[in-house]
Amino acid sequence: MSHSMGVLMSRSVSTAAQRPFPSLRAFAARRPVSAFCVAAVGLVLLLQTLLLVAGLDLTPGKLAELVILFGLALLLTAWIGGVPLVRRLLGGLARWRFGLGRWLLVLLAMPALTVAVGLATGTFRTSPDGWGAVTLDYLVILVLIALTASIWEETAWAGFVQSRLMADRGLLIGSLLTAAPFALIHLPLAFESSGLARTSLTDAWISWAFVIGSAPFFRYLAGGLLVDTGGSILAVALLHASFNTSGSLSVVPGGWQYALALVVLTILVAAYRALRGRSLVRGTVPALAEPGSESLSRSGQAGDQRAAA
Repeated sequence: MSHSMGVLMSRSVSTAAQRPFPSLRAFAARRPVSAFCVAAVGLVLLLQTLLLVAGLDLTPGKLAELVILFGLALLLTAWIGGVPLVRRLLGGLARWRFGLGRWLLVLLAMPALTVAVGLATGTFRTSPDGWGAVTLDYLVILVLIALTASIWEETAWAGFVQSRLMADRGLLIGSLLTAAPFALIHLPLAFESSGLARTSLTDAWISWAFVIGSAPFFRYLAGGLLVDTGGSILAVALLHASFNTSGSLSVVPGGWQYALALVVLTILVAAYRALRGRSLVRGTVPALAEPGSESLSRSGQAGDQRAAA
């Protein structure tokens, strides 16, 4: 009897050894977006919250956010598809041939519409230094933000997260799903200027409403840009930098006009895409998704794969 029980226990242990718990790498391969969002958003929120509670400057937390986002995107991409898929992801940063119209869109549309909103609402202020100084300031800040922040952010958000969600759910739903973690990770910035103790709840709610309200519009605009440029992360990163820079234009003080400009731009781009016969809800980015993933939402989307001239 004891011998039989020993054999059974041995077989039980052997069977359990053959069925180990799924590894982190296996989970990331099955659910890359979930793994990325849980790890990236969780780590960034934890770190930045600790800095705020300690009364420290949030800058180290913002720098760590860029490292975490970009690093996790590369790590998970390497786990999923190895070096070829990493090259495909980074290739989106070098995709710059997307037509003059798209270049004007990503570089000039946001500041132009922000100024237009300022004029329409009576909040425009003439610069004493002239338009040359305003333009130079805009371009310098745009380049700095692009090189130090938005390129690294959008490699993660547009290249890794949004391209996969769009492959599964299409342009509209994939973009809206991306907006949720994208907004969540930016919530601590409400306390960046005055700190945790000196920021009123009203100011925090206003900041959060701005982030949560603008995120769906920006991510949808970014999604359409990804489709129309054949997967240019560079285009989305420049648009992101242009959006941030437009909020600091000296001729439109107040810092809210660019949010309304974003809504207007999204509506205009959606109307243009509709007039050109492109779907407003379907669209994928095969140039960024791993082989086979684009087939999940390929039906009825052939017309959306054409890059705009």
